[in-house]
Amino acid sequence: MPQRKSLTRRDFIRGTLGATVGTSLIGTKWLTAGGKATGSSLVTIVRDKGAMDASNNVNTKVLKTMLDQTLTKLTGKKTTKDAWLTLVKPEDTIGLVPTPHLNPTHQEVVDVVKSSLIDAGIPENKILNAQGGPDKPKACTALIGLPALKAHWLTGIGTVMKIYILYSGKPSNYHDQNNSKLGEIWNLPFVKGKTRLVLVDALHPLCDKGPQVNPRYKWAYNGLIAGTDPVALDTVCLRIITEKRKELRGEPWPLSPPPLCVEAADKVYGLGTSNWDKIKVEISGWKEGLLLG
Repeated sequence: MPQRKSLTRRDFIRGTLGATVGTSLIGTKWLTAGGKATGSSLVTIVRDKGAMDASNNVNTKVLKTMLDQTLTKLTGKKTTKDAWLTLVKPEDTIGLVPTPHLNPTHQEVVDVVKSSLIDAGIPENKILNAQGGPDKPKACTALIGLPALKAHWLTGIGTVMKIYILYSGKPSNYHDQNNSKLGEIWNLPFVKGKTRLVLVDALHPLCDKGPQVNPRYKWAYNGLIAGTDPVALDTVCLRIITEKRKELRGEPWPLSPPPLCVEAADKVYGLGTSNWDKIKVEISGWKEGLLLG
């Protein structure tokens, strides 16, 4: 097989996409869960050592508590119901978008989210599985991304920015260095503005060789990572994966291909912030092995 070229951050900045970054995006504001403009983006990390047992089976009761904590912390509301109703409305048709196939989102995460929405008053028939081709999001007025935290051998990181890749109808166009263009999918007319929440399944992440499951590169992080700014979320996820890779090797171990999609989502597509200084990370629960540098 031909060897893939390893692109650097400098390659991206000098390249065609980097050249399109203009002053029009300077000063972009991001929305809080309550819909107010802010100069920073909130990302919550809720972890519980008991979220999985020694065999990596998910404890659904603990997971539900983690979800409740995530929602109230992210929105500032006192109840889970009130939290959901700041993000979605009963009249919405809500599409849940988990990571499919290899190293997928835990079904328990999808089920707990769906059950929580129903408890908040969302009719069950208004909650759809929206993972798939371009027709999936067209049926929805709101989307909730449920990606699994993982590295990916074709896009560097395969978490938030990649979650809608099937909506493009041409996933292979976004592989290797073209992962920098993943943000354009979020701006498609039938996707743009519909994402109300991204909840990352960080229970049992994968830090290399994804999406295929390789037990050597999986570990029990036992977390849920959430926010309404997808770029800030992927920035935090990227740091966790990067720090885990460094921990395993004892030295920096860059992802290949470089995950250019994260910075491009900010600077080219205006989807949020990749600037760590503009991201507020709030942590609850188990602190050991946070991997935030």
